[in-house]
Amino acid sequence: MLVLRTVEQTDLTQLQQLARDSLVGVTSLPDDSERLREKIAGSCASFASDATAHGPENYFFVLEDLDNHRLVGCSEILATAGFDEPFYSLRNRHFTSASRELNIEHGVPALSLCHDLNDHTLLRGFHIDAALVRTPFSELLSRARLLFIAAHAQRFADAVITEIVGYSDANGHSPFWDALGKHFFDLPYVEAERLCGMQSRAFLAELFPQYPIYVPMLPQAAQDCIGRIHPDGQEAFDILEREGFETNSYIDLFDAGPTLYARTTNIHSIVRSQIAPVQQQPHIDARGRYLLSNDALQGFRAIVAELDYQPDQPLSLTPAMCAALNVTNGSPIRLIAL
Repeated sequence: MLVLRTVEQTDLTQLQQLARDSLVGVTSLPDDSERLREKIAGSCASFASDATAHGPENYFFVLEDLDNHRLVGCSEILATAGFDEPFYSLRNRHFTSASRELNIEHGVPALSLCHDLNDHTLLRGFHIDAALVRTPFSELLSRARLLFIAAHAQRFADAVITEIVGYSDANGHSPFWDALGKHFFDLPYVEAERLCGMQSRAFLAELFPQYPIYVPMLPQAAQDCIGRIHPDGQEAFDILEREGFETNSYIDLFDAGPTLYARTTNIHSIVRSQIAPVQQQPHIDARGRYLLSNDALQGFRAIVAELDYQPDQPLSLTPAMCAALNVTNGSPIRLIAL
């Protein structure tokens, strides 16, 4: 059985292997033991905190195969993007110029460095084992974070964002980075992303041009990258799009990947999830597949299970399911259909 749970200090070695395997552009998962150790410690402190509002907390989850105690994925929630330093992105909007004498009005798309997305909750760090891509466990790894937000709404903002990794080729070259960022840093795309993961994007963003960049002045290959998703990032995008997230006018400043946005009142797993008390049963006549979680904080856990759920009735779970979720008879369970 696979269970999503909160990260622990003993996960460091396996977590670093996940970092090595993760997609370039997932900068919140650096392949560095000291940085990962700090992230784990910070996450443990966040789960232990008594926060009553969204602040600097970072909640780190891992997906564990209980049969062999192997980590097969991870994901995160940063309660407040831009809390400690500006959260930079590029705003892609039209700049309009006009001439009364010539009776001409013309709009040109332009990219402007900004930190408009400060103060939003940020989903990040999504990575899953290649063998589990496009399975219900990808849904578990991504959407269980939303059930956690539903259970602890006071810890998060009213709007949630996530950056989807933009296009780069098999050799790690990003046409967008080569056309723009490389001129200001003299670094390859992969190295820039690595530095961002090791430190922060702020010191890199501060070297970006402070004036609008007119999109038609970029090479066509770079223009084609704006809002384009890396093939390996498509599943992360699709899951959240089905949840009600939408693209907006913001893109990543390194690879031009799209940013997804949703208010919590429009996110399906938050507003449509149900709560039912547990009733332990030795066997279940399964009729549908569901995503389940307890509503704990430090002991938060979530699984995918085949159930026979009847609204307004106790939820029948097997002993194995109860053990995975760390619940007993009468415990509240949050669930939503897959």
